[in-house]
Amino acid sequence: MLKLHFNRLLFACLFFIIQVPASHLFAQPWNLVRDQDGIKIYTFKEAGKSLKSFKGITDIPAPAQKVFAVIENVNDNAWWGANISQVKVMIYEKNKRSEYYLEYRLPWPLSNRDLVVEVKVNTDTVNQIYRTLANHLPGVVPLYPGKVRIPNYRQSWTVTPSAPGMSHVILEGYADPSGNIPDWITNLAMVDTPDNLLRELRKRMANQ
Repeated sequence: MLKLHFNRLLFACLFFIIQVPASHLFAQPWNLVRDQDGIKIYTFKEAGKSLKSFKGITDIPAPAQKVFAVIENVNDNAWWGANISQVKVMIYEKNKRSEYYLEYRLPWPLSNRDLVVEVKVNTDTVNQIYRTLANHLPGVVPLYPGKVRIPNYRQSWTVTPSAPGMSHVILEGYADPSGNIPDWITNLAMVDTPDNLLRELRKRMANQ
């Protein structure tokens, strides 16, 4: 039971991770590693790196603009995960950009991880393509004693209509939690992270 709880916390600590620009990711050989409940999860290992990137894909029964409005609004972050101890939004310009500080709670003896994120929003209302691009933002928030700053983080959400009243959602990402977390645990999280987030997003939309 303790081991299961430990792993869940580690997986959650990485969930909002990572964003690789789509032009780079689509050129890589993605491997399908999970296909359950209408959610497909892919991973690949970038050259020269021991950690894997992820991609999660699903369809949600809601209009693309409505789904994207939930993803884009960083003030609406309750669905991001139970192991986030705090989110401080520093800048939020709707459908343009945002900056926020995020802390993940990890079990002893691991140190909590934190992250400063810059999000850029790209909306193409003509072709109905909605996208956020998030990256680690250095030099804005000082390092805090007892916390490990995540140094390498990229994440993107892409939402497009798939049918009337349906949205096709793609979540891509990569993160290096640094510190003393073994690579094999991080790579396991690369499967659970997008799966959990897409499931939570579906629940969030179903409750609206």
